[in-house]
Amino acid sequence: MNLTMTIILIAAILSMVLALVSFWLPLITPDHEKLSPYECGFDPLGSARLPFSLRFFLIAILFLLFDLEIALLLPLPWGDQLTTPTLTFLWASAVLILLTIGLIYEWLQGGLEWAE
Repeated sequence: MNLTMTIILIAAILSMVLALVSFWLPLITPDHEKLSPYECGFDPLGSARLPFSLRFFLIAILFLLFDLEIALLLPLPWGDQLTTPTLTFLWASAVLILLTIGLIYEWLQGGLEWAE
């Protein structure tokens, strides 16, 4: 057998073994929280018109913002292959400084305090 067939065979066998183990291994003990359709802690039988906390949205937006920051800075190591790597570094530094200033501002204003 050549190397490609060996790798495919090992991957297939490993996948089947892991799939079979995942069916046999877990203990099935349903309780109230596992059977609930919501994982966020809201009562599924109550009113669907309850307002969310504004702080919940703030934390969610901050999470998305810093997740986007990582996505924007991910290609940065390849930026030194460009003709002007210093300019690439300056733009990345400007993004990081702007986000850091925004985070410090939110922190000082008390926007990150979860409980009053």
